[in-house]
Amino acid sequence: MLLARKLSLTRAVFYLIMQCLGAICGAAVVKGFRSSRYERLGGGANVVGHGYTRGDGLGAEIMGTFLLVYTVFSATDAKRNARDSHVPVSLNFLYFLSFSGYCYLATIPITGTGINPARSLGAAIVYNKDQAWNDHWIFWAGPFMGAALATQSNPIQGQILNFMDIIDHQ
Repeated sequence: MLLARKLSLTRAVFYLIMQCLGAICGAAVVKGFRSSRYERLGGGANVVGHGYTRGDGLGAEIMGTFLLVYTVFSATDAKRNARDSHVPVSLNFLYFLSFSGYCYLATIPITGTGINPARSLGAAIVYNKDQAWNDHWIFWAGPFMGAALATQSNPIQGQILNFMDIIDHQ
C-alpha cells in the first residue's frame, strides 16, 4: 500500500509494527491453548520444505505474494470497477478467492505459505527454534519483492486496459 501511494510512510511503519506485535500475541495465544500440538507442528513457523532450495522458497513467496496483491489491486481498482460496472460484484470476489486460494495452496509444500512477513515473524519469535530462523529472511524478502512487483505492474495493466478501451470505441 505504501508503494501504491495509498498509505503514508508513517502509517505504513505503524501498521507494520502493529501487525508484528499482533502476530506475536496471536502465536503466543495459540501456543498457550495448544502447546503440545504447537510444538509437534513446529509452532506454525515457516520453513523451506524438504526437497526445495532457498531459491524455490524465495520464488514461491515472490509469486504467491505477487498474485495475491495483484488480485487485490485489480479487484479494488476504482477505474476498473467503473468501467466494468455491468459486471457483477461477485465476479471480482470470485477472482480474489480463486487467486488467493491458489497462492496459499500452491505454496504450502514449498514454504508453508508465508506471504505475510508479520505472521512469519510472530511464529518464529514464539517458537524460537533454529529451524524457524534458518531461512527467515525469505519470508521478508519474498513478500516485499512480490508486493513491489504487483504494485508496479498494476498501473501497466490499467494503461493496457485504457488502450483497449480506446481501440474499442473507434
